[in-house]
Amino acid sequence: MRTANGMTFFWRTAEVFSNWNLGTFSVEGRAFNCAEQFMMFTKAMLFGDTLMAQRIMAEPNPRKQKMLGRQIQGYVDTEWHRQAEELMFPGLLAKFTQDQMRKAAILATGDTLLVEASPDDAIWGIGLEETDPRCMNPNEWLGQNKLGRVLTRVRDAIKANEANQVL
Repeated sequence: MRTANGMTFFWRTAEVFSNWNLGTFSVEGRAFNCAEQFMMFTKAMLFGDTLMAQRIMAEPNPRKQKMLGRQIQGYVDTEWHRQAEELMFPGLLAKFTQDQMRKAAILATGDTLLVEASPDDAIWGIGLEETDPRCMNPNEWLGQNKLGRVLTRVRDAIKANEANQVL
């Protein structure tokens, strides 16, 4: 993870901002072991595949959770991508508010734009590694950075909530 030009770049599983970073959080009384599990479960439920949702919840490995998410019955790509960021927000908000170390980590990014510098993901990431010079210019990104955008919103919501508590 590194910060440059008003952006905080992340990607690796060990980094707290990764969807594959393990750590339990709960949404609506259901415990998730990582944000990837939350995402794939939410995707399965959106398309009414409760059997796959159960399989995803029973699977502890984020890589396998993602593979199961690719087998969801009734999946419609355009529908998922239309709703995905809004659907991910509550899970990521829970992940970063229910654990003080995670909360401190996201608040430590200040006002930077969070950027998933994944060379393998042009939807949730930018399609470039953080060492690629093009990552410094959002106009040159090959991806949409959906995860980074949602995380930036989560951080800003946490900051706004804390500001309101002080007032």
